[in-house]
Amino acid sequence: MLGSLRTIAILNAAIWFGSVIFFTFAAAPTFFSDEMTRLLGRPHAGAAAQLMVHRYFVVQIWCAGLALAHLIAEWLYSGRPLQRLRLLILVFLFVIGLLGGYVLQPRMKELHLKKYAVQTSPEVKASANRSFSILHGTAMAMNLLVIAGVLVYLWDVTKPVNTARFASVNRFTT
Repeated sequence: MLGSLRTIAILNAAIWFGSVIFFTFAAAPTFFSDEMTRLLGRPHAGAAAQLMVHRYFVVQIWCAGLALAHLIAEWLYSGRPLQRLRLLILVFLFVIGLLGGYVLQPRMKELHLKKYAVQTSPEVKASANRSFSILHGTAMAMNLLVIAGVLVYLWDVTKPVNTARFASVNRFTT
């Protein structure tokens, strides 16, 4: 059972890390490339990127939730104490995913609409542009933290377990 739990954890961590790297270095930059802005125009390329960002946060939340569930299942099954570093990293990544998906991304979407709306005054557009730039910078910094956190989690979950595999007989006595 521990072997299958470990396999699930490693697969989840690998998929999670792969999705973070793919989004950050391949998918997101594509939406703001010269080809995409020529094809769709800057407002529509930004709107398309926001659809991708929404899916990105969904993946982040699911992977972090699955990793937390795995950590709890492993703790319950093996009886080993919870690894605090891993728990802190996973809670941090889960919270970052929730903040990004349910606070940051909807606010950026709202600002994007104001920024490119035809009927919006130039002052509102400038204010929305400034606020959007600040939130975009915050999102990029958060994403760098996510990359580092998921990399540490991937490394941690793939290293060999040092404690005994089987629980002692005394664990099950009353």
